[in-house]
Amino acid sequence: MRLLLVIKKENVDLEKPVNKLNNFLVLQKKIQIVLTLLLLGSFSQIKAQERVPFDQGKKYILAKVSVVGKISFNEQTVVTFSGLQKGQEITVPGEEISSAIKKLGKLGLFDEIAFYVNKIENDSIYLDLDIIELPKLNEVKIVGVKKSKVESLIKDNNLTKNKIVNENLITTTKNYIENKYKKEGFYNTKVTITNTPDTINGHQVNMLIRIDKGDKVKISNIDFIGNKQLTDTQLRAAMKDTKQKNFIRVFKASKFIPEKYKTDLEKVIASYKEKGYRDARIIYDSVQYNKKKNTLAIKINVEEGNKYYFGNIKFLGNTVYSDQLLNRYLGIKKGETYNGVLLEKRIADKTKPDAEDITNLYQNNGYLFSNINAVEVKTVNDTIDFEIRVTEGPIAYFNKITVVGNDKTNDHVIYRELRTKPGEKYSKEQLVRTIREIGQLGFFDPEAIDPKFKNVDAGAGTVDIEYNVVEKGSSQVELQGGYGGGGFIGTLGLSFNNFSARKMFDKEAYKPLPMGDGQKVALRLQGSTYFQTYSLSFSEPWFGGKKPVQFSSSISYSKQFLNNYITRTVDKSKSFNIFTVQVGLAKRLTVPDDYFVLSQSLSYQHYDLNNYNTGLFTFGNGASRNLAYTIGLSRSNKGVNPIFPMYGSEFSITAKVTPPYSLFNGIDYGDLKNQKEYKTQYTGEDRSDDYQQPLNKGDYYKTDSSGKIMSVGSDYASADTDVAKVDQKKYNWLEYYKVKFKGDWYTKVYGKLVLRTLTEFGFLGAYNQDRGVIPFERFYLGGDGMANYSMDGRETIQLRGYPNNSLTPVNTNGDAIGATIYNKFSMELRYPITLKASASIFALTFLEAGSSYPTFKDYNPFDLSRSAGAGLRVFMPAFGLLGIDFGYGFDALPGQSKPNGWETHFIIGQQF
Repeated sequence: MRLLLVIKKENVDLEKPVNKLNNFLVLQKKIQIVLTLLLLGSFSQIKAQERVPFDQGKKYILAKVSVVGKISFNEQTVVTFSGLQKGQEITVPGEEISSAIKKLGKLGLFDEIAFYVNKIENDSIYLDLDIIELPKLNEVKIVGVKKSKVESLIKDNNLTKNKIVNENLITTTKNYIENKYKKEGFYNTKVTITNTPDTINGHQVNMLIRIDKGDKVKISNIDFIGNKQLTDTQLRAAMKDTKQKNFIRVFKASKFIPEKYKTDLEKVIASYKEKGYRDARIIYDSVQYNKKKNTLAIKINVEEGNKYYFGNIKFLGNTVYSDQLLNRYLGIKKGETYNGVLLEKRIADKTKPDAEDITNLYQNNGYLFSNINAVEVKTVNDTIDFEIRVTEGPIAYFNKITVVGNDKTNDHVIYRELRTKPGEKYSKEQLVRTIREIGQLGFFDPEAIDPKFKNVDAGAGTVDIEYNVVEKGSSQVELQGGYGGGGFIGTLGLSFNNFSARKMFDKEAYKPLPMGDGQKVALRLQGSTYFQTYSLSFSEPWFGGKKPVQFSSSISYSKQFLNNYITRTVDKSKSFNIFTVQVGLAKRLTVPDDYFVLSQSLSYQHYDLNNYNTGLFTFGNGASRNLAYTIGLSRSNKGVNPIFPMYGSEFSITAKVTPPYSLFNGIDYGDLKNQKEYKTQYTGEDRSDDYQQPLNKGDYYKTDSSGKIMSVGSDYASADTDVAKVDQKKYNWLEYYKVKFKGDWYTKVYGKLVLRTLTEFGFLGAYNQDRGVIPFERFYLGGDGMANYSMDGRETIQLRGYPNNSLTPVNTNGDAIGATIYNKFSMELRYPITLKASASIFALTFLEAGSSYPTFKDYNPFDLSRSAGAGLRVFMPAFGLLGIDFGYGFDALPGQSKPNGWETHFIIGQQF
């Protein structure tokens, strides 16, 4: 039973003003002590309670503090955090108790804190500390938004299990959600948060967050007042993030965000400065809300001022570079219309880290500490004179270069790609290039690469660079099944893009596989009832470990049985087998620049036909061999993110050639049709021909126009030519050359809106016209550009809006025979939805055109099949690239008269 009571019961919140010192002082003055003295033995009466003033407290020795109430914390830990210690002298009431409450309150763990006097013995006092804990979070439920948004809202607000739930958490969460949706244009967003005790654990609560976004508030109109030199349309165009309603606009919605609106007002002024109106200013602006229509109306009153021109421009302080050179970089002449935006960009273009401006001229050559400023020195009438004041500073050198964040990738894989070396002269260009090279590795989140400048010492002329990277998944799994070609097709693909071969025999490295050395290993298995394909490839980007020479190798085997697509029966006695092996080297060049790569490879393919008569080839039995050398020259300076490049380009030209066997094998391929062994010869049992003449085994024969067989006996010259035997001889060893060109450009249109332009060209030719162009290695145009299997070395070329291979030349029977020449043009507008490491998603619209022809004589580069459409791409590290396109073909397919119309294409694992 408590004999004495310290009257103090206080609600505590970590972030509320009660935790502030002045509030605690007020609290202390309110503390009242009511003492009831119970006299035992020699005392025969009880003295009534008396009120003791705060400044007249009595001193005691603290004997013990007991923690009462239902708590989950250790009792002694709570007492320790209060600051009270056994044996210390305290005043009741006094500063010690108030300080203890203050300390416990700052922990943010308790809802109520109260001290009670348990008993007093002589000058010793026993206190009870009665506390009520703040509840902890059990689970969170969010209603009113899409399920896909719930997880990110919980993560952004750190609403984790067992988190202390206090008023600050509730207020912060509510404000964050409301502000988030207001930034998206939902200005009427309302958020209510309700906490209910958990029925199982009384110390925990379940949080229910109700979100009512309401309708999006759009901008009905943006009107300008006072503008004469620039139209309303021009000024609205300058406002990049604040747009009025327009149903035509797709990529920029109408919404009002105060921070971006202020920035857009600055851009309005900048648009005037670009036209020479240096003194332009905004007198006032207003934003009015129409509650009935749920729209905003913006009015902006501008004062344009006079138009100005550049006068004399002088450079001061420059000793490293001449005035003439700096003037070339500046590119502004006396008498030109004043353009403050252009002047700023020519000095330091903040929108392009690799821009050709004066600041980068200095910073790319070691002058890290340089500073360039344009100063107006004289204004006469409408002419402004400038001084470009240059502070060059000392030359800086890279000192310590480090990389942090690479938990899986070994250091040497990153350091060998760095262009910033200790002891070398500082170069911003090399710093930007290093960021690109790290991003192009594909092992790190390209959006999170952050070079930090450390220990920047102008006196010593040194700077340390710390590259911060975030690992992302680099291995991919392809597991898919589908129905095609009359049967089920299953695919299993494993791609390890950061493999380590040297750790293969280290048991501890299997987590689950040895990783970290930047090598690539890919295994792919594909099969159905009528074909199987197996392939394995390996590549090492730094063969030998000293120079950027990539070694690659691959081996594959494919077996296909004759399949009747109508009856869906498979004849395994008739097969077509392909064996392929390839090795290659690709070396990074230094001339003309180090974006160029020279690649070379040697490949061998063996085609084996066993009674495989399908019309694909003129012969159903025999073999063809393809020994080829491929050489290619490419240049790629695409942006940091290989999945979604925002700038740069990629060009490549390749030539694949075989030995010119016909030059030295002594065979006259033009005369094969006249030679005895290439004539039609009867191999069956003796019988009569269709004209009742004897047809014996070994006799030569011919077929007339009606299809009847006529024996010519031993007169082989009169017999028909056996095309299958001729072609088997022609294509025993394949002889050809194949040239391809590809140009790929990426141009940033605005913000993250990127225009991709692509052109392709391919040509397959023959050295010996008597031998002709081979039926292998041809181009098949149309469709999604994907091929489940390649029987004859064909290349499938994407042209959306048309069925697969539908724009490919056909023979008289209507069978696709492949093209020997093609060209294709494509334009894509791409916009990223998210570029996070876990999943990169971007939308696109496209225009495409292309054509293919059986021979060069038929080639017409302007006779194109055209299409347009839109699509979506999703890249996940574990599964690679997935996508869907909807394309409309504007032209008719061969043999048809109406436009092809809409086609849907599914994209799996294709190029970016």
